[in-house]
Amino acid sequence: MLLPPLREVIARHNLQARKSLGQHFLLDEGLCAKIARQAGALDGRHVVEIGPGPGGLTRALLASDAASVTAVEIDARAAGAMHELAALFPGRLRVVQADALAADIASLVPAPRQIVANLPYNSGTKMLIGWLRQAAAWERLTLMFQLEVAERIVAAPDTDAYGRLSVLAQLTCEADILMHVPAGAFTPPPKVESAVVGFRPLAVQPAPALLDAVERMTAAAFGQRRKMLRGALRGLGGEALLERAGIDPRRRAETLSVAEFVRLAEEGPAMRASFPLAGAVGPKASKKAVLF
Repeated sequence: MLLPPLREVIARHNLQARKSLGQHFLLDEGLCAKIARQAGALDGRHVVEIGPGPGGLTRALLASDAASVTAVEIDARAAGAMHELAALFPGRLRVVQADALAADIASLVPAPRQIVANLPYNSGTKMLIGWLRQAAAWERLTLMFQLEVAERIVAAPDTDAYGRLSVLAQLTCEADILMHVPAGAFTPPPKVESAVVGFRPLAVQPAPALLDAVERMTAAAFGQRRKMLRGALRGLGGEALLERAGIDPRRRAETLSVAEFVRLAEEGPAMRASFPLAGAVGPKASKKAVLF
């Protein structure tokens, strides 16, 4: 099927990128196809794309064996371009005009479901945190972020990039940087490079209460990352909490593994007051973790 050039679509729908929406469009069809391939075999999968813009990546996803593609777009101009494309692919492309931050994305499509998206720079991290809370609903997520965010997601302990986002992502998923994308690949080009990150949700997911507790613990610990943990976690139990978890109070947040943050969360006041703990969680075993 011969589709109109993407620049023609942009002109017809007055789709100049808006900074307020964090828009940077990918117009290179070969690059879009490469990104779609990073998601692996899509046959029988229901794929959600966030912020499709003029539809470069959307076209690549429609060219795959995906059972369906659902494009979620907040921008009415881009949604119009997507409806035009949907008319050429009846039954395969669905357009949802909505704010992806507010929508229940998993409810839009049946399983097996994936997200493949070039996320807006100004809201991609917030979207990711919401999806990590329901990671079990997804078979895989293939997401593009600015490079700095991608590096934070996959960072190991004792590195400058390691932080709250690293812990939350690695508690729920195996995450890897799949490819780098130069700034010049976008229209307009951003001031930073980007990277595609692949997320494979772990077979065993932390219960919501434990995930909440880890979020609180990492927010406190990394909120004052230059402090020793006994000071940074004073409001959550301080030295007594660290002693129960078997962690040296002189350590700093960036030295703790994901499993050690789980131990801290389990020993925190909210979890200890809730219910007994048992099991294992995350990339490493924990002595007392709450599971679904």
